[in-house]
Amino acid sequence: MENIEQTEEKEHKPFKRFIAIGAGIVAAFAGAYFIHDALMYQSTDDAYVETTTVQVAPRVSGQITEVLITDNQKVKEGDLVAKIDPADYEIALAQAEAKYERTLLNQKNAKANFKAMQSNIDTAKKDLDRYKNLFEQGAVSKQTLDQAQAKYDSAQANLTNAEEALLSQGGNKVADADLKEIKALRDKAKLNLGYTNIYAPQTGTVSSRRVEKGMYVNVGTPLFVIVPENVWIVANYKENQLRHMKPGQVVDIKIDTYPNKTFKGKVDSIQRASGAKSSLFPPENAVGSFVKIVQRIPVKIVFTEEIDPNEFNIVPGMSVVPKVRVK
Repeated sequence: MENIEQTEEKEHKPFKRFIAIGAGIVAAFAGAYFIHDALMYQSTDDAYVETTTVQVAPRVSGQITEVLITDNQKVKEGDLVAKIDPADYEIALAQAEAKYERTLLNQKNAKANFKAMQSNIDTAKKDLDRYKNLFEQGAVSKQTLDQAQAKYDSAQANLTNAEEALLSQGGNKVADADLKEIKALRDKAKLNLGYTNIYAPQTGTVSSRRVEKGMYVNVGTPLFVIVPENVWIVANYKENQLRHMKPGQVVDIKIDTYPNKTFKGKVDSIQRASGAKSSLFPPENAVGSFVKIVQRIPVKIVFTEEIDPNEFNIVPGMSVVPKVRVK
């Protein structure tokens, strides 16, 4: 019995030796692969999809009379998305236009009246000079000369009044400035009326909608957010990973939502400050309790391939693992 067991053990030794050698070779190849991967690539799981969202808010106050969007709806730049009751702004514009037209008409009338008074005084001056000559020759009476003098004095007074009216209605810089101010108020009223129609400032998808018909909104009240289609990756690499990293390098992008797909991209830029330094309250290292911490530097990565939004719904906030080829 012992001989049989010894024989079987001798027969299994070459097989065990082969398994051990195979495992060693696999381990060597795996080690070489990981060393090669570590030298050729730099990756991080501290990365996410990013974009710049646009918050839409009204520029005038009023009651919402119509909402033309729904949650997660795609809109194009310039699309009408909501309406504010325009009644108050229509009245304000009508009043401003009436005031402007009245002021402008008064100014035109003052200029026309001033020209007419200038013409009258020229005629009265010629008549007065002619009657003076005739009076000296004894051809007219003193009464006739006095009447001509009175007519000239009256024309002179009317011209003075017309000149004062002209100055008050636009014949000087102050009055012209007043007219410009009234025109500016009219233009402002026209703008406010236009602001009662709210348009999409850019193309994207509606998100965080808070507006409903009947709501009263003030200037700056958040109505909804537009998320644009253009997205990129922000990857926070450790500072010791950036030695060989530079813009233009190829990036393999894995998104957690689509684990079986590798997207292509490239390094767009590297931020010139750490994430901590760019925060609202950056750390103060000049203290006695300082502890060195490896900093992370944000790296912007852009996609270099066309992505079909119907097949891959890549939205801001998704987790990403980018792998940058640095060598």
